Amino acid sequence: MSPTPLLLAVRVERWPIAGSFAISRGAKTEAVVVVAELSDGVYRGRGECVPYARYGETVEQIAAAIETMAADISRGLDRAGLQSAMPPGAARNALDCAFWDLAAKRAGRPVHALAGLAAPKPLTTAYTISLATPDAMAQAAAKAADRALLKVKLGGADDGARIAAVRRAAPKAELIVDANEGWTPDDLAKNLTACARAGVTLVEQPLPADRDDALSAIARPLPICADESVHASASLSSLVGKYDAVNIKLDKTGGLTEALAMAGEAERLGFTLMAGCMVATSLAMAPAMLVAQRARVVDLDGALLLARDRPDGLVYEGSLVHPPVPALWG
Repeated sequence: MSPTPLLLAVRVERWPIAGSFAISRGAKTEAVVVVAELSDGVYRGRGECVPYARYGETVEQIAAAIETMAADISRGLDRAGLQSAMPPGAARNALDCAFWDLAAKRAGRPVHALAGLAAPKPLTTAYTISLATPDAMAQAAAKAADRALLKVKLGGADDGARIAAVRRAAPKAELIVDANEGWTPDDLAKNLTACARAGVTLVEQPLPADRDDALSAIARPLPICADESVHASASLSSLVGKYDAVNIKLDKTGGLTEALAMAGEAERLGFTLMAGCMVATSLAMAPAMLVAQRARVVDLDGALLLARDRPDGLVYEGSLVHPPVPALWG
């Protein structure tokens, strides 16, 4: 008997952000996500992605790219075949995670067991302080000062004042910084010095991805992590000597399958791992929790930044994020 063909459904969802989320490239007030759902008539698997304009993705394009796979999936395309059928990116991420979720539901076993991984444990996640004036960022940091790890968005002319203000407002928290390509080779040393003075433990993507060669020519007073400069495994070798760590995001790798492979290759090359996310619901954070188990820095607060999350969302206790329940994913 031939297996039941899988049916694919795609939908676009809009989730309001609590307030505004601002980085060096601008601000937004809602997270627009694309959800892929695979069903065999009995079981259903879901995956969520965030189309990202920085990488030339639009919501319409990503939703359409997922929908174009419906015929191949109905004819038997599986998760392994998906890796070569689609390029890395948000569209493949949603489908890859849906395949994993469906396999777990069918088997009655969690994804970590199917992948040969240890059961995930609760992790300490960063909480993001959006880019604003030094005073506004200090106020936001003061409200979150009891959290263990704060991720501070920088990328403007007053970054030295910003990070100093945040440190004063949150004297005990570990601080990491994300400049989102907002610095230049000319202000790099000054800003890194300001971060080191404030006790920052990691700086993420200080320079534009196409201008990051300068990182190999300077003394780095603290570890530098690639984000926009790193995508899937193929991009890792060119980063050796420029970066100390890499931020693995499923929307860039094209899903959990490639993210797990990439984590192993990054470790082989000597990189420290960071597990990151876009602003999205818990459905997008859930598979990333498996990659995050081996990361030195975990930044999976995307669902915390929303005004509301989907049912059965991840449980956050302060800075601690718990693994997903099967009703959400996996």
